[in-house]
Amino acid sequence: MQIFQNLTELRAAVGQDLGTTDWTSVTQEMINDFAKATGDHQWIHVDVERARQQSPFGGPIAHGFLTLSLAPTFMAQLFRVESVKMGVNYGTNKIRFTEAVPAGSRVRMHGNLIRVENFPNNGVKVELRATFEREGSEKPVCVAELVSLLFE
Repeated sequence: MQIFQNLTELRAAVGQDLGTTDWTSVTQEMINDFAKATGDHQWIHVDVERARQQSPFGGPIAHGFLTLSLAPTFMAQLFRVESVKMGVNYGTNKIRFTEAVPAGSRVRMHGNLIRVENFPNNGVKVELRATFEREGSEKPVCVAELVSLLFE
């Protein structure tokens, strides 16, 4: 975890590698809960037997957006700015889901600080390149540029 005292220190870190998070298990229960929350009940995610029999992945896989939804938890493991009172998601750039995440896999995220720009009301817009990895795979499962707003 990298700790910055203020936004000035964060700005100075642009271009830096922020490290890699701990592994998190993506369980079938998480996948089912995500399907309930989003209404995406495609069999490839929630029908374990059918996915084992018919899926090219050999079993159920996580929704791509489930993987991406782990970003806030992972970002909190990578860095913190002590002077920040509030942060909000602003959006994403260039999201790619490059490999499946089978149920029972473990994933983690690697972060690189791309850009920090001034934003109104004592804020900054932060862009972070997030590379999500699956344990045992050389290829990332998701690559995205995450955009957040931080306010002092």
